[in-house]
Amino acid sequence: MPRRTAFAVLAALAAVVVLVSTAIFLGVGGSRSDLSPSARQARGSAAPASAGTWVGTWSAAASAAEPNTYDGYAGMSIRNVVHTSVGGSSVRIHLSNLYGARPLTLTHVSVAVAAAPSNPTAAAGTMRRLTFGTRTSVTVPAGQATVSDPVRLTVPDAADLLVTTYSPSPSGSVTYHPHARQTSYLARGERTQDTLGTAYTEQSPYWRYITAVDVWSKEAQGSVAVLGDSITDGITSTAGANHRWTDFLAARLRTEPGAPRYGVLNAGISGNRVLSDGNRFRRYNPSGLSRIDRDVLARTGVRAVVIELGINDILRSPHVTDPEAILTGLRQLTEQAHGRGLRVVGGTLMPFQGHRRYTPELNAVRERVNAEIRRGGVFDAVADFDRALRDPARPLRLLPAYDSGDHLHPSDEGYRAMAHALDPDTLRGQAAAAL
Repeated sequence: MPRRTAFAVLAALAAVVVLVSTAIFLGVGGSRSDLSPSARQARGSAAPASAGTWVGTWSAAASAAEPNTYDGYAGMSIRNVVHTSVGGSSVRIHLSNLYGARPLTLTHVSVAVAAAPSNPTAAAGTMRRLTFGTRTSVTVPAGQATVSDPVRLTVPDAADLLVTTYSPSPSGSVTYHPHARQTSYLARGERTQDTLGTAYTEQSPYWRYITAVDVWSKEAQGSVAVLGDSITDGITSTAGANHRWTDFLAARLRTEPGAPRYGVLNAGISGNRVLSDGNRFRRYNPSGLSRIDRDVLARTGVRAVVIELGINDILRSPHVTDPEAILTGLRQLTEQAHGRGLRVVGGTLMPFQGHRRYTPELNAVRERVNAEIRRGGVFDAVADFDRALRDPARPLRLLPAYDSGDHLHPSDEGYRAMAHALDPDTLRGQAAAAL
């Protein structure tokens, strides 16, 4: 073979190797609707890699369509502020149009590290425009979701990220998470690349469209996803302080010697139940059983699952007064996680005497559910939130220091106590062969 031809062949082979290697690292952007569950799981695998692996660092479950948003936010930039659990060297963003009635077209999407906590200004040199399948715009069909292409960005542990979207046209109802306990921002016009936050004059307590953030990490081993209700949502935690119990858990996993290095993914929805969908509208606030695949099992790099659910089945109308019905639902959640080879830690239900819905009959249901959880017949391991937060002198009530004041939801210190009630070692290992 002539020398010039040989060089040409070698150059072509080298180019192929570079393209394949890049594809393996970057993955593919675009809608997730055409991916099978097995393909999605492989894509989110936390299998070790010499150069690192994708892990979930933040999530929020889409819970409803935002009221009175029939035309969406046409002509406005939405700057969501989200807080990472673990950092990495690259990032990709998950967006959802789950509750939209029309296709959602986003012509500009950006990500940046916030210059200061809860601040719409980007840190110098961190603003990145996102692409989707190499395109700078994306259309997400109604009821579906998409993930951006990765972009290189140094993402710190426990940092605020700014994820900004812009849609130029009416897009129908906005998919959102209403109880963010975090201030996000809106601006008139296309302001996605603005590094200064001066145009973002409107504040909002919601997260819109964004449902997860992944990072490429050489340190984290995977993620733990927490399926829960308003207690996991952190509805009574201090806004902007990142004092949900999952935030305190993330801090433990980052700092405690010997703890598994996991990102923490919050899949709490206020009012959520194990068995029943909805509040006013049945398609909103889907039950734990109907959403565990989307909000937990399909998340990136999940290695363990924590379940904190059941109290709303008891408290909300129609009340579930058969403890076995709740336990059956919790076992089904565990079985679904076991089907993906994931270990499940479950929480006991905390006391609520003094709450406006308290009755001795409903408390008896809670205690019977807890007895079976402690016996070991529901989960692989137990986080005994009840024992950790109840008042020893009045065990049907939360300890006053842990009570937010409504006698159901914890205070910031109560959320901290919840995080310390979970033994990090229980997040390791394989699912039990049988329960």
